[in-house]
Amino acid sequence: MKKILLILFPLLLAAQKEGNIIECNKIFEQRKEELLRELDEIDERQQALEALQKAKETFLKNKEKKLLEKERELNATLELIKKKEENLSKILQENKKILEEIKKAKDDKIAQTYMKMKDSAAAAILEKMEIPKAAKILFNLPPKKISKIMAKMNPEKASKITELLEKAPPFDSNMSK
Repeated sequence: MKKILLILFPLLLAAQKEGNIIECNKIFEQRKEELLRELDEIDERQQALEALQKAKETFLKNKEKKLLEKERELNATLELIKKKEENLSKILQENKKILEEIKKAKDDKIAQTYMKMKDSAAAAILEKMEIPKAAKILFNLPPKKISKIMAKMNPEKASKITELLEKAPPFDSNMSK
């Protein structure tokens, strides 16, 4: 009996090992299938990720192009505004010069008119004006003519005009008669 057991035991062990091997093979096959599915999923995810990255890069490139285009447009508009501003500044300066010339011509014309008037007539007119306006007119006349006109004026009015003439233009228009 011992001999039979000794012969059967290795056979039983081999049979058991063979059963374990078959069972292990099943487990390995199942695991292999699971791993293949996981690899497929990983591959799909990787492809999706790459597609998303490409889409993102394309989107960002398009946005960058649009941004650069807008920046160029803004720079062109800014340049145009600067040119217009310079032109307006030049026109403003020219207008100021023209205005100065007109004021000077007006003051000269008024001064010439008072130069041709008799001193007493000029004094009578200037006495009825507001003090700053009278001072402005007298300021444009030569000193000799000013003295003759002021000699014919009311002394109080002449003294107020003299005070303003000492200050020089612009004469304060807040002062009254």
